[in-house]
Amino acid sequence: MDVITIGDALITMDPLTNGPLRFVHTFERKVGGAELNVAIGCSRLGLKTGWISRLGKDEFGRYIRNYVRGEGIDTSQVEFVEGFSTSVYFKEIFDADRINSYYYRDNSPTNTLTAEAISEEYVRKAKVIHISGVFPAINETNKEVILQLLKLAKKHNVLVTFDPNIRLKLWTKEQAKECLLSFIPYVDVILTGEEEAELLFGTSNLTELIAGLKPSGVSHIVLKKGERGAVGYRADEMIESPAIVSTKVVDTIGAGDGFAAGYIYSLVQQWSLEKSLHFANAVASYVIGVPGDNEGLPYQEDMEVLLGERELIDR
Repeated sequence: MDVITIGDALITMDPLTNGPLRFVHTFERKVGGAELNVAIGCSRLGLKTGWISRLGKDEFGRYIRNYVRGEGIDTSQVEFVEGFSTSVYFKEIFDADRINSYYYRDNSPTNTLTAEAISEEYVRKAKVIHISGVFPAINETNKEVILQLLKLAKKHNVLVTFDPNIRLKLWTKEQAKECLLSFIPYVDVILTGEEEAELLFGTSNLTELIAGLKPSGVSHIVLKKGERGAVGYRADEMIESPAIVSTKVVDTIGAGDGFAAGYIYSLVQQWSLEKSLHFANAVASYVIGVPGDNEGLPYQEDMEVLLGERELIDR
């Protein structure tokens, strides 16, 4: 594998009309999940991608596995679980800038995933392990699962990328900080938003983040700044990269996952920091022009057209 992710997948219910959910009567079934979105993004860009998870042994679980396999992702570490319902969430959309999420995942099948179930052989063969703050927020036992994964990655010199992706509908600020900071000693690359950096480290100033994180072993930091682009630090080099303006903003959910997928792809390709940031920004801008959590994640040829490396011929 080039990259492995771990996390819960959900059936996404997208409303077919905008406004408060109490007035919405029809929905479209899709697939979502932060870590799964990153896996899909990496696979579409051409990376060999694996996903570790558990699904309910129900029709939604079967649908998700088929969808994931159709994206070319390895599901050998995904199992069906009796007695647990595949997670679901509903979107409430007012406009592109105001989207609420309502989660129904208390009985998540991933609650049955244990540290002992993590295959050392599977981890050993990867180039990158990607984690986010969503999976450990679902169940407090998931912290131990992540720590086992990180310890195996460290043992076998597998690069670890980490997106805090803090969801305060799932846990408190205090719980998030206590748990996620325990991962930092195992992390090589952190991809964080400004608000998340403030919550975890007390600052969103990159210079201060570098000073605080380098002693922990984090040698590579990317600070995502939304419509203001991103700034990164690697090997004593600091680069600011402006955002790529999307021609239309339809659905902002999944933009951060797209950025992560683009950045992970750049790491596997061993690109410069400047090129990596530009590419990740471009992927994020592409994502928000398409409705759905992962429908807008581009293929490599889409990025070549967007970046002017290939001519688009419509007919």
